[in-house]
Amino acid sequence: MRLLAGNFKSNCNIIHSSNYNLLFTKKHLGFALPTSRCSTLRKSSARGFRITSSWNPGSGHCSVADRAAELRHRWMEFQGIKNWEGLLDPLDDDLRKEILRYGEFVEAAYRCFDFDVSSPTYATCRYPTNSMLSDCGLDKSGYKVIKNLYATCAVQMPSWTKRFPNLASPCSSWIGYVAVCEDEEEIARLGRRDVVIAYRGTATSCEWLENLRATLTSLPDDMAPENYDQPMVQSGFLSLYTTKNECDQSLQDTIREEIGNILEKYSDEPLSITVTGHSLGAALATLTAYDITTKFSHAPIVTVVSFGGPRVGNKSFRCQLEKSGTNVLRIVNSDDPITKVPGFVLDEDDNVAEKGSAHVATTGLPSWLQKCMEDTQWVYAEVGKELRLSSKDSKFGKAGDVATCHDLKTYLHLVNNFVSEKDVERRDQERTAALV
Repeated sequence: MRLLAGNFKSNCNIIHSSNYNLLFTKKHLGFALPTSRCSTLRKSSARGFRITSSWNPGSGHCSVADRAAELRHRWMEFQGIKNWEGLLDPLDDDLRKEILRYGEFVEAAYRCFDFDVSSPTYATCRYPTNSMLSDCGLDKSGYKVIKNLYATCAVQMPSWTKRFPNLASPCSSWIGYVAVCEDEEEIARLGRRDVVIAYRGTATSCEWLENLRATLTSLPDDMAPENYDQPMVQSGFLSLYTTKNECDQSLQDTIREEIGNILEKYSDEPLSITVTGHSLGAALATLTAYDITTKFSHAPIVTVVSFGGPRVGNKSFRCQLEKSGTNVLRIVNSDDPITKVPGFVLDEDDNVAEKGSAHVATTGLPSWLQKCMEDTQWVYAEVGKELRLSSKDSKFGKAGDVATCHDLKTYLHLVNNFVSEKDVERRDQERTAALV
């Protein structure tokens, strides 16, 4: 089996073994993409294979939009209390700015992470908590980081990787942070105190291996409500969220402990919790929001703003997510294959071609066949409300460039320039006419 992901025209970085290859080119890629072809690869000796990142810590901060105007009268709408009805097509300009603002918190999570495998601080946060956001260019955000977040992998690197020091991967890695809005002017503008939980995408070898554990698995008892039809999620994502060891607390335990403290501290004022992430971080954001709304019956409004996220769970998980009141806004680039994995989706709509690959129409399928398909543990369900974009007209959207289509900066650029679905259709028609 060969697994590749990235811009094949650029320098490629490979993990190689006798039975599989993993190709990494950009830290923002965040997920392993199955494919059957291998394009141009940089040749290297066996001991020269290593994981690197194209992320440039010295690059400028990606600030793509000004803040929205005062939101105190509309903030619940923007947090999805009405499922973003009437706000996405055409895209409300204030909502656009809010999406971009949360995207900058995700970018900060990338900028904080130490990607240098030769560094003694590899896979940790590069900045101290009290200056983290200002060091990332978000000094005027009005938020303060109160907790670093770590995810622990259950899988171990194959024994052959011990021969390659550059493939060393810690079991536990810094994956994001919790920040609370503490600026009075910003609180007044937002109309409430906002809590942000931000996650980066995949960065370490162990996390990539967790990504490959793509079959569905049942939620543990403390996450699954009684008398409910077996909610299931992707095995690797659940592992990253719940795994702990003698030295490291699980991400789940950290989240529950911190949210409990926040709810107690700010119980007498309007509060929102926004969980945001890109790629793997988007999947963890969905799991985190689900866990918060399931664990805390008195939780305030909890919203997910995800960028380029893979599928997370089955239909039962989606139903429970909706029942818990979790609001999920998925930002999807239709040219990004990462949003179309893992597994496939059984869809009651006959017109599945427009929804991309891995959607299977159930019309006419006997119930027993549907049941057999679901029992394969590969049938997922899309969750939440989708804002679908396309990089075809973007300067970032080169055909076949998987890494660029999945890059967080591409997503922020697309959101910043998106008008409506009709506008996209008009431009497609103009492009077709020009070709003719």
